[in-house]
Amino acid sequence: MSVTRNGTPIVLDTSALLAWLLGETGADVVREAIGPRAVVSAANWAELARKVSDKGIDWPQLRNALVALGLNVEPVTAADAETSATIGERGDGLSLGDRLCIAVGRRLNCNVLTADTAWTQLPGVVLIRRGAGRP
Repeated sequence: MSVTRNGTPIVLDTSALLAWLLGETGADVVREAIGPRAVVSAANWAELARKVSDKGIDWPQLRNALVALGLNVEPVTAADAETSATIGERGDGLSLGDRLCIAVGRRLNCNVLTADTAWTQLPGVVLIRRGAGRP
């Protein structure tokens, strides 16, 4: 499965990055996307830093490795924040970080990779594994 469209960026959600880092189902899809076109929103970067630190993973070392692989951290803009407020509906399982990630993907006009099934009805979302839930 090709996750990029004609060399466009691909936005990676925290759940997708964690699946790849932890060798979970769907890691191969994320591995294919990692490189100079891979983008993570600053909001998801913060979430990733917290989640891996909670798992005892050395964040500074991991951060350096991810940057060396070409992963780009994309700022969240005021327009992204406003777009995020229009995504989904109350009680749909999407967190603020989820909505910001999707908003960045929309701004960049690219797909977003996630392991979170709450996103499956949204355009531009690529689920990295079937039967996935919230990590």
